[in-house]
Amino acid sequence: MRFIFYTLVSVLLLGCSSSKRISKRDYRKDVLLQTNYGNMQIRLSDQTPLHRDNFLKLVKSGYYDGLLFHRVINHFMIQAGDPNSRNARPGEPLGDGGPDYTIPAEFRPNLFHHKGVVAAAREGNDVNPQKASSGSQFYIVQGKVWTPGGLDSFTRKRLNGKVIPDAQREAYTTLGGTPHLDQHYTVFGAIVDGMQVLDKIAAVPTSRSVDKDRPLRDVVILKATLIKRKKQQHLISKN
Repeated sequence: MRFIFYTLVSVLLLGCSSSKRISKRDYRKDVLLQTNYGNMQIRLSDQTPLHRDNFLKLVKSGYYDGLLFHRVINHFMIQAGDPNSRNARPGEPLGDGGPDYTIPAEFRPNLFHHKGVVAAAREGNDVNPQKASSGSQFYIVQGKVWTPGGLDSFTRKRLNGKVIPDAQREAYTTLGGTPHLDQHYTVFGAIVDGMQVLDKIAAVPTSRSVDKDRPLRDVVILKATLIKRKKQQHLISKN
């Protein structure tokens, strides 16, 4: 899957009517993903404004309505955002669709892959060395809960001894996550309500054939909308 790079103005405004443009009030709202397995409420990070604004634009335009979580791997993540998944036939391979632009990476040290974070999918390093994000595809991390010893072993073998900050270690050893993705894929939000729905979707049976990791029963984003935030809800990662 190849993406043509557009300027930031194109990313934010292409195809948007005036009623779908982003307003300052939108920055104080959360995204509600209504699925046939339940609802997840997502808070976008102000530290990743390019990804935040693009996601808001797509939600307001109805882009995600009717799309599938087309790739599901238990104890890892659930992925959606391929427009080709809308009304896709059973067994149809998915995962290559999206708008014809990418978004520059926005890596932030304190936005990491603990359970429940929302991050942008992208093409591999061989064709995408700048690690630019897909214009629409995203994933929600489930991951696993690490033991302190397991996390230490991982950092030695996979991170060349890089020290994981204490706050992140605590999250990985209590809540869980996927630390090997940190600073390789842009994290731009997190679930603030509906973590049980994430677990429910992650546990669905999936295909082992050509459409590998696609749920056998479609997991559908019925509608994505903006809703008012509840004051008591906070991101685990500092927003």
